[in-house]
Parts: sequence; structure tokens; C-alpha cells
Amino acid sequence: MKELTRRGLIFAGAALAAVGVFAGVDHVASSTFVKNELPLGPDATVDLVEFDETGKRVGTVQKHKVRKTLAEWQAILTTPQFVVTRKAATEIPYSGELLNEHRAGLFRCTDCGTALFDGKTKFESGTGWPSFWAAIASENVREKDDFSMGILQREVKCTLCDAHLGHVFTDGPQPSGLRYCINSAALKFVPLRAA
Repeated sequence: MKELTRRGLIFAGAALAAVGVFAGVDHVASSTFVKNELPLGPDATVDLVEFDETGKRVGTVQKHKVRKTLAEWQAILTTPQFVVTRKAATEIPYSGELLNEHRAGLFRCTDCGTALFDGKTKFESGTGWPSFWAAIASENVREKDDFSMGILQREVKCTLCDAHLGHVFTDGPQPSGLRYCINSAALKFVPLRAA
């Protein structure tokens, strides 16, 4: 019995040491690859491109960043929307409502309504998430390094409200070669109206 207890203590100590080493490596790797973002002031503004109900580009506008507490977001979003856009979760593949949406229309941010993707750029990637080969306007989305899964990825966020949308990869179709892999819960589809 004493031998079993001694072995258990040795294995438990080794496991704790390994966890500590991996946590340290993750911290060092994260700080090496992920650049810290400078905090924006309460009156920070961003330039966005607006689109009307027909999908026509209206022009560039300057708007104040949307600022809400987590409690305020939780009060206005569904649980899946909140967990994805505010906690940076990922939907289960093939579970999103917009995966098979192929009508002409705009995909807007579910949190703030900013136009993010045009249905013309949506394609079947076979990954289980809505995929687009381009954002509707580079001003409307922003990218940042994400090392949360232990590998360096490019996170895609809404410029206006900082909602987590998904990630962008370089294995998409031409003409861009990009694949914006986006959670359905982060998007609101708005069909185009006739001009």
C-alpha cells in the first residue's frame, strides 16, 4: 500500500510539473506571436462602409465604437450569440442556421448590424461553417492574432463592436485565396430588396 501511495505521489508531482511547463511554454509562445492591442478610449471612432437594403455601397462613415458590458450584451443576445460573439466560442460544425443560406443578401453582425459579408462571396467549403472568400469591405472587419488553441490563427472580429466572428484561413478559392470561416450565431442574414 505504501508503494502504491509513493508511486501515486510521484506521478501526481510529475503531472503537475508537466502542466506547469506547458503553461509556461504557452505563455511564452502567446506573448511572442500575439501582439497586444492598445486599449481604445471611450470616444474611439472607426471608419465603416455602409450598404443599403439593395446591397449597394452607400459610402464610408465614421461611427463611435459600440461599448457594452458583458451583462448588457447578455441581456440582448441569445445564449448561442453571446457565447460565440462575446466569449469567442465556436459552433459545432454543421449546426449553424446559415450554413445552407444561398439567397442573395447581406450577412450582418448579429450584435450591431454592421454589413460583414455579401452572399455573392459565400461558398461551400465542406468545413461545417458558413465560408466566404472576401469580406464585404475591409474596413468592416478586423483581424488579430489568436494563439488560444495552441496554434497561431487569424481571428476575425467586427470592427464596430468587436464581436468574435470566426477565423480566416489561406485555403480558400480564387480570386482571394481566403476562407473566412464564420459562425452562424455571429451573423444575421438580410435578403436583398429589389432596387
